[in-house]
Amino acid sequence: MPQLSTSLTLADRLGACKARWGINRMSYLVPAGLYAVGTPDAQAPVVVTANYKMSFDLVRQALAGRNVWLLVLETFGINVWCAAGKGTFGTGELVRRVGATALSEVVSHRRLILPILGAPGVSAHQVKRRCGFEVAYAAIRAKDLPEYLDNGGRTTQAMRELSFNWYERLVLVPVELVLVLKPSLPVAVFLYLTAWLVAGSGAAATLVAGYLGAVFTGVAAAPVLLPLLPSRSFAVKGGVAGLVYTLIFRMAAGGESWSLPVTLAAFLAFAAVTSFYTLNFTGCTTYTSKSGVKKEMRLGLPVMGVALLAALFLVTAARIL
Repeated sequence: MPQLSTSLTLADRLGACKARWGINRMSYLVPAGLYAVGTPDAQAPVVVTANYKMSFDLVRQALAGRNVWLLVLETFGINVWCAAGKGTFGTGELVRRVGATALSEVVSHRRLILPILGAPGVSAHQVKRRCGFEVAYAAIRAKDLPEYLDNGGRTTQAMRELSFNWYERLVLVPVELVLVLKPSLPVAVFLYLTAWLVAGSGAAATLVAGYLGAVFTGVAAAPVLLPLLPSRSFAVKGGVAGLVYTLIFRMAAGGESWSLPVTLAAFLAFAAVTSFYTLNFTGCTTYTSKSGVKKEMRLGLPVMGVALLAALFLVTAARIL
């Protein structure tokens, strides 16, 4: 049985840092299977996690000094929460992995300890029926595993409470920035060339700067300031952040000389861009549900589209008139 170290190496920490920036993110995984932490015996608890290496590392680090079996599911390098939503951290894979590792022959008990965020993908009664193992949900955070194991497998209220503070939001920003580079750069080039042909290089540079700033506001500033922005809707939060950003950008870019149609177009377009990328951040937080995100997209995306079309109409009308 593979034996795990509970100490993270420099290579582990560098790999996590690279994954935060989207470098080799989709290949940052470990083989699925059964691992030994310490020297577990037949009575040792079985903890289940995903094969996304950052999740895997957090769990094994939390289990330092203990004798535990670690059952790693094949989630294709996706973390527990997202994999549960996709179905890869699910009933079928859990049952398959129990069988593939012959877990029933390794341990004498029939109890699996899962993270709470994996619950949406796992049907406990189906697992019990199909492989004979009971499912227990321990905690949201890996760091609470020691306390859970020490208090006889009892989940406290604190272990059930999900935080999403400014730091936890901030660490998600780098990979989001990398992900938006590919679609944003071609758009920026197109906007520059179009504006340069119509209004000259100065207007083109201003437009591109405003656009990239709106993208950054939606990807980085709005998520960090999330609790301070009004409304429960991410689209509305992004729209408000976009309006504030546009006001600041207009003052910094000498927008006092802009015509009324151009000013209105800037507020509409930049707010729509910021709103779109803030809405996209819903995929990074467990505070949203799949049905809620779909509903918000149905309502928000058409409004963003109309705002962009209205901005284009205003700018065109300003040039013609």
